[in-house]
Order: sequence, then C-alpha cells, then structure tokens
Amino acid sequence: MLVNFSVSLVGVEATTGRGTLARFLAWIFGRSELLTPLSMPSFAYYCSGHGYGHATRVSALASRLLVVEGHGRPTIHIVSSAPAHVFSDSIALGALYRHADIDPVIVQPLAYRVDRQRSLDVLKAFMDEKNSKIEEEVQWLIHNRIDCVLSDAAFLACLAANAACIPSVLVTNFTFDSVYSFLSTPIHELENQDTTLHAPVSGSPPPDDPLPEEVLTPLVTQIHEGYRCADLLLLLPGRIPIPSFFLEPSLPSPRWVDSHTRAFHPRVTQSLGSIDNIPLLPSIPFADGNKPLPRSVREAPLLVRTPGSTIYEKHGRSALLSSIGIPKHLHDPTTTKILVVSFGGQFFKKPRSRTSSRASTPGAISTAPMKGASSIHAAHLPEQPPEDQEGAVALDTLDRELNNVKITERKRADSMRLGTPSHIHIPGAPPMIKPFPTPPPSEPKSPPIFRTIPATPPAMSKEHSTNSYLDKTLLDGIVEEQMPRLLPDESWIAVVCGVSPEWAKEDDDELPSGFYVAPRDVYMPDLMAVSDVLLGKLGYGAVSESVESCTPFVYVSRPLFIEEHGLRLFLSKSGLGVELARAAYEEGDWAAAIEDAWLKGKDIKVARRVLGEKGTKQRVDECDTMARELMDWFEDWRRAARADE
Repeated sequence: MLVNFSVSLVGVEATTGRGTLARFLAWIFGRSELLTPLSMPSFAYYCSGHGYGHATRVSALASRLLVVEGHGRPTIHIVSSAPAHVFSDSIALGALYRHADIDPVIVQPLAYRVDRQRSLDVLKAFMDEKNSKIEEEVQWLIHNRIDCVLSDAAFLACLAANAACIPSVLVTNFTFDSVYSFLSTPIHELENQDTTLHAPVSGSPPPDDPLPEEVLTPLVTQIHEGYRCADLLLLLPGRIPIPSFFLEPSLPSPRWVDSHTRAFHPRVTQSLGSIDNIPLLPSIPFADGNKPLPRSVREAPLLVRTPGSTIYEKHGRSALLSSIGIPKHLHDPTTTKILVVSFGGQFFKKPRSRTSSRASTPGAISTAPMKGASSIHAAHLPEQPPEDQEGAVALDTLDRELNNVKITERKRADSMRLGTPSHIHIPGAPPMIKPFPTPPPSEPKSPPIFRTIPATPPAMSKEHSTNSYLDKTLLDGIVEEQMPRLLPDESWIAVVCGVSPEWAKEDDDELPSGFYVAPRDVYMPDLMAVSDVLLGKLGYGAVSESVESCTPFVYVSRPLFIEEHGLRLFLSKSGLGVELARAAYEEGDWAAAIEDAWLKGKDIKVARRVLGEKGTKQRVDECDTMARELMDWFEDWRRAARADE
C-alpha cells in the first residue's frame, strides 16, 4: 500500500509538477504551510533621501537581515535618492542599490534651519508627479518580484506596495506628514532678528513666516494616506506621535507642541510612553480584497551602526587617531579629550588665521575663562568703593566700544567670503567667530580675578588718557576676556568631519590650535567611540551614534523640525544631551557647553569603554532579534495569505 502510494505521488509529480504535489500533500496532512516551499523573500527597502540618519539605520537593518541566523538569506534592494556610498556596509554584504527620487525633502539652507516656503514648493512639485511615480514603482516591484516593502519614512513606498498588493513595513521614529504639518507652527525659528548674527553663506535668512494650515492640509493629507497603507510599524527610539497608525494624537502637529515652552504638551509625552493603550487605525485594504493580518506596532531597539571590533583596544584607537594625523602623544584618553564636530556631512571651510594679541599682565583682568559665560560686562563686576566709580565707568565705556567692534566685525561676514581672518565657515551652517587660542593648561581655571583699577580721568579715549591701565595691555586683556572660546583648555583637541578634499591646499594658514580634519571616508561609529564629546545638529544619526557610544552630545536645535522633540526626550533619558544656543555656536562660544556635557557624561563614557566589544555585541544582538522578528512577521503574513487563497 505504501509502495503504491509512493508510486502514485511520483506519478503526480511527474505529470503535474511540484506545485500540485505540494497542494495534494497539504490536503492530506492539513498543513497550509506546505502549499509550496517558502522561498527566500525579496525585500525592497525604500530610504528617504532627507538625511544621514535614514541612510545609516537602513544600512544597519539591511546588514542584519542579510546575516541573521535562523532564516535564509533574503534579497534586499535599497531604493533611495541618497548616494550608494552611504549604504556601503550593507552593499558589501550583498544588498543591491537603485537610485530613485522617492520622496520630497525639507529644504534646509543651513544645517539647522528650515526654509518653509521652499519646502512647500518642493512638496507641491513632488505631488504633481506622485501618481506617475507610484505607477513606476509598482511596475518595478512586480518586475523584480518583490515580496515585501520596507520604508524608512518614504510614504510613496507604502502607496506603491498597496497598489502592487504586497505588504509594507514602516521602520522609523517619525513620519513626514507631521513634519510638513509643523511648518504652520507659530513658533519662529530665529529667536531674535539681531542683525549682528551671521548671515548664511547664501545671504540673508529666508522669511520665517508660518505657512497657512489650509494650504498645507491637502498636501499633508496625501502623505498621511500613504503611510496609512503600511501594515506594520517598527517604532524606533526618539519617537514622536505617528498619526497614520495611532488614533491619537492626530494632525495637525503644531497642536502637539506648547509654543511657549517649545516642548510637547504633557498629554503628548504621556501618549508616547503608553502606545499599547492607544487604539490603532484600521488597515487600508488591497484593491483585490482585505489583508490577511491586522495592522500592528512593535517597539524596536536602537537601530545604529556599530564600531569595529578593535576600536576600544589601545592599538585600534591609536590606529584611527594616527590616520587623522593626531600625534601619538595625544592618543592617551586619560590626558587628551576629543571633541568631534559634525553637522551631518557639511564640509568645514578652512579660514585664514588671526594673530592673537594675548598678554599676561599684572594688574590686568585675568584671562581665565568664566564657566558658562562668554563675556564679562561691567554690570557683573563686584561693587566698588566710590573712589573707584570712575574706573568702573571707564571699563563700562571700553566694554561697549569692544562690543561695537565685535558687531562691526560680524557684519563684515555678510560679504560671503568663505574664509576670513576671524571666522570659521561651515557651508550649510552660519560662520562662527574664530576666537583667540585656548589658554595653556598652566593658566588657572578659577573664575576671573578682578583687581582694583585706579580712577580714570574724565577723558575716556585711550589717546587722551594718562592712566597707564588703559593702555594696550589692558585693552588686550579685556579683549581676550570678551572673546568666546572653542575648547575648555589645552587638554582638548577637536576633529572636524566633512571637510572638502581641497581644504588643505587653499592657503598656508591653519585652523585654531588643536583642530584636526577627519578623512572624508572616516567611519563615524569608530570616531564616536574614541571621542569624548560630539558637537552637531540634533538628528537621528548623530543621536543614535552618541547613545550607542555613550558620547555626550552638545547639539544645536532645529526648532522647525518636529522630530527633534522626540530626540530631546531620548537624549534626556540617556543623560547625554546639552543644548548650545545658535548665537553661542556662531560666535565660537563652545567651551562652557563642552565642559558641561563632558562632566555630565564622562562616567558613562568610561563605563562604555571598559565594556568595549561586549557592549557592541549587545547592540548587535538587539538588532538581530529585530531582524528575526521582522522575518517571522513576513512569514506569518505569507502563510496567512496562502491560507486565504
């Protein structure tokens, strides 16, 4: 009987093929998963071209999907307007790359500013071509036999997947319906319109007027409807509300933020911590019927690239620092602290140097910096006896004159020269004043010491004064006290990322003492591992690599980009974030914030370095678990779909 049954099966297979045999076995044993052998899936991973963070996390997840154990190796196509080299990690493991313009982008004339009107214009132009782009993507998905679409914030990918009747997964911490909706916020990006602040390289800042909600709503609705087509949300840390999945909070997004505190309303923050209790919006069905599984949301771990296996060892650290050109005597982390300056790939334009007129003179104001302050004003001086009132007035007058000099100097930056004697320019961010050199470590770090200054004759000008204390020496001392500082002291060095390859050939001058330039292809996770503080804009890429490496982060805010509210909360929980005001960044007044961040995070950083490769493995294990769960979800979807056939 068994023999005859086997012969019959062979005959069925020979005459009808393996598909019919599989269905026959499924009918015999009641096993729907035997309908055909489940082939390895083919994923299309759509990545927004908006920024560095999208690309790094797409590459990180794609890499884990390609190597994770317990599942076969899938095929992964990365589709993005971002260049291929930013996905090099996953491409090296076998991911395929296709360039395509699959999403509009927020226009940022500077690294931390948003041009509302131009962003709206870009969105309108993209929406004019939306339907043709969807049709193009549907044909590509079908032609390449894609089984599932993954999307890092590209709404068009979810629309195309739904039209092609394949599932889509949203992997993100925010969506662009919220971002564009927030362009109607009454919050102004520029806290003041002080014309003494630097103008951007392209000229005056763009108008910062809120866009009318009635103009934005029809466009935002189309983006929102695209995300509504997604079937699974993998919600990353640093999250904000996702209105296309959760019933509340809903759009428009300006209602989420208190315009006075510039922070989420408490109800919004509370909702982010209790997503399991918020009802989900239902699925958008396929054109040919309902979907086999209901929509779902899963919290995801930090999706981030990890450092090399030897970077936490002495030789690995030294090799990286040597490749940057940092002398060997500065490789010891116990004696040298490293600041990394990175504004998301913006390159650092080399300035011409200014000769310092620093002097150490008895009787003048000490040059030791005051923690948390960039200048000393007469109003902050200790009370003086009546006989010294004229001296105080003299200092006050001189102080105002020095401020006028600084204002005049800043206005000259509007000439749009990329290199000046007194400024460091980062294209994509406003230029910042190049301060005097950092004081040598032999100078005291105590607050400034004020010595009694004799009364000054009524004539306040230096030319007519007979007071020896109002000579060039005193002027130099006060100028230096007025000048902001880049680094806290000479135990610090700085590594600047994103520099033009021609930077070193432009002239014979140099950056401030202690500044070094990272190669354009430097691997940022390794650089973050050896650094002590990061300075940059607040974005997912920088935040995730800061948290992974336990590196304190001095960030410049982007108030019109609503994602930053979720990133702020994430940084706050990690204890690693310190905000630097734009004016302080642009004036080169970094030192106080750097020292503050380092003091807050140094113990966490030391612990991460001690953990070394073990800490990296823990992060990899978390991402592997995420990759396996994603594969499991897709297999459940495919089995459920076949059971419904």
